Amino acid sequence: MNTGLIGTWSPGIGDPSVGGWLTVALYFAAAALVGLLLRRWPGSNAVHEIWFWRLLLVALVLLGINKQLDLQSAFTELARLMAFQQGWYAERRQAQLAFIAGSAIMGLTLLAATAHLIWGAPRATWWALGGSAALVLFVLVRAASFHHVDEWLGRSLAGLRVNWLLEAGGLLLIGASAWRRRGPH
Repeated sequence: MNTGLIGTWSPGIGDPSVGGWLTVALYFAAAALVGLLLRRWPGSNAVHEIWFWRLLLVALVLLGINKQLDLQSAFTELARLMAFQQGWYAERRQAQLAFIAGSAIMGLTLLAATAHLIWGAPRATWWALGGSAALVLFVLVRAASFHHVDEWLGRSLAGLRVNWLLEAGGLLLIGASAWRRRGPH
């Protein structure tokens, strides 16, 4: 039964747990550290590097908002409804694979282009790119919504869920990189 705004999805708090709110806090803490870095940019006029940090700031804020509104579930639900209406629900696995392949190609292209743009940047910026890649991987895997992938992400490692380790790890790496990139405090 479709009782939400889009199928079964309605806007609201997507993860009201302590872990959900902690992850949102990590998104905004990483964004705040990137914002602080940009406000006190350490001397160099590396325009491409500055743009990397600016885009990262915007992405962190948007992903933090998305974390609690669960907008990717709205996208998944919309795709599911379209598959039913257009009669290709039985073949949805091919659409999911095409989505993953296209997203992977776009992600790798973006990673390569970003690496080219920040070539010569300090190591902290490269670590931030690594944290960003972990976040993009997490978002793509969650967006694909394969049941067996969701099971893997839900497993525990050292008492923590794999999905939380991947997402929080990327955010901590970005935050630490922004702090380090600021230079002497």
